Amino acid sequence: MLRMILCLAIATTAIAAAPYPPEPAAGPLVIVGGGSIPEAVRKEFIQLAGGAEKANIVIIPTASATADTEKEHAAFLKPWQDAGVMNVSLLHTRDRKVADSAEFVKPLANATGIWFAGGDQRKLAEAYRGTLTEKEMKKRHAAGTVLGGTSAGAAIMSDPMITGGTATATIGEGLGFLPGVFVDQHFSQRKRLGRLAELVTMHPEIPGLGIDESTAIVTKDGRFFRIVGEGTVTLCLAKSPTKPALAEVQKNAFDLYAIRRAAHFRAMKEQFPSAKAAVPEVKSGSLVIVGGGGAGPEIWKKFIELAGGPDAPIVVVATAMDDPVAIKIGEVLALEKYGAKNVAQFHTRDRKKADSEEFTAVLTKAKGVWFSGGRHWRFADSYEGTLSEKRFREILERGGAIGGSSAGASIQAEYMPRGHPLGNTVMAAEGYEKGFGYLPGCAVDQHFFARKRTGDMTGLMKQYPQLLGIGIDEGTAIVVKGTTAEVIGKSKVGFYDYRTPPKEGTPDFVEVNTGESYDLAKRAKK
Repeated sequence: MLRMILCLAIATTAIAAAPYPPEPAAGPLVIVGGGSIPEAVRKEFIQLAGGAEKANIVIIPTASATADTEKEHAAFLKPWQDAGVMNVSLLHTRDRKVADSAEFVKPLANATGIWFAGGDQRKLAEAYRGTLTEKEMKKRHAAGTVLGGTSAGAAIMSDPMITGGTATATIGEGLGFLPGVFVDQHFSQRKRLGRLAELVTMHPEIPGLGIDESTAIVTKDGRFFRIVGEGTVTLCLAKSPTKPALAEVQKNAFDLYAIRRAAHFRAMKEQFPSAKAAVPEVKSGSLVIVGGGGAGPEIWKKFIELAGGPDAPIVVVATAMDDPVAIKIGEVLALEKYGAKNVAQFHTRDRKKADSEEFTAVLTKAKGVWFSGGRHWRFADSYEGTLSEKRFREILERGGAIGGSSAGASIQAEYMPRGHPLGNTVMAAEGYEKGFGYLPGCAVDQHFFARKRTGDMTGLMKQYPQLLGIGIDEGTAIVVKGTTAEVIGKSKVGFYDYRTPPKEGTPDFVEVNTGESYDLAKRAKK
């Protein structure tokens, strides 16, 4: 027991906080929780490696106690040969000097797939961590080689790595192909929920994934994972001052960024959203927040006017849209149609570029910025915490206008509903709840009455009653100056104030029609 406690104490001091914002895995992965490998999972790996006829798969059996026995080597190759793989070979050593030699790593140079067999993950780390073999595997992974493994071959994917322990996990250093996540295997079968939950409690900035036997998590791009096989995958997050500990079975898929962002925000001292909402006030400049569905002429002309007129420099941020992004998206064309003469399109998914002086120079002269429709989580991924985000806000601070529709509406609020990268049905998407906050103390939803979203906002208000909920219909906008929101366009806006819960059977929001206004500070129709 003393030895286990000592190991844990050492591990605790050795674990650095996971990088934030998160980064994807370098390449494709197939990570199996142990047990039998389902045919569908093996096929996934082979296809990612190039198909049975073209794949060059290297099997690494080092975790196994039988890996040193040459007569057992055929057993490691047979399942892949039976699956039709034409070119499969074995690579194994326990000698770190051998693992650090150029001759030993030669078979990896042409590998399209590298597979780690099960056993004891510590044997893998002892043999390969810090050697030329590890370096070459990471080089191949970054070049597109799929990495996979089962049981010990799953645990080795993470760094830090669970090395053992029954009730309490012991921690060591893995190879880190899946960054910033604890991976546990044989999860339900060996009743390991308790140990993973304890581990994320000790290290709340790192999420835990418990993978059942005969089950795999699979990614092509290093970020979006599908769940394949017979069992389940459980996400574990530590409790925060405002959220209970989470142990949630993932449904078919998960997003690596979302689970890592969720852990990051739970680990912060200042929780989001704060228990007391800020007063919704735009102290300088103005906002034009559109509910999607196409803005009419009056909305476009109002935004151009607030930005300083037809000659004012306006920047359209197109990043919420799917790739490939057109050279001139519809919002650029609309602004030009209604009189804007100086419109530039702004887009990147490269955070380093978004944080550069050169790329953001156009924002220093802009008097208006418009956020496009699409998926608002893409704005957060590309610009959160960068020089670009700082300069967006500076436009408002110097009296300019910020506008946007649909995704470009929700990103303007402090609380951002429907931010989940896997779909827009989740109102409170943990990890993607924080908008850019130009309208503090508020949650803004769009396509509101057209898509019958009133009940969704009710649920969000029950969760966060301190916020002012705003649901904007299609073709409709609120123009915000100071603490006044004026409704323009063709429909209406719903305002929700749950600081005092509404009486049963009474409407829980106030409708404000076009041409009317709402006092955001008093939370009352004018």
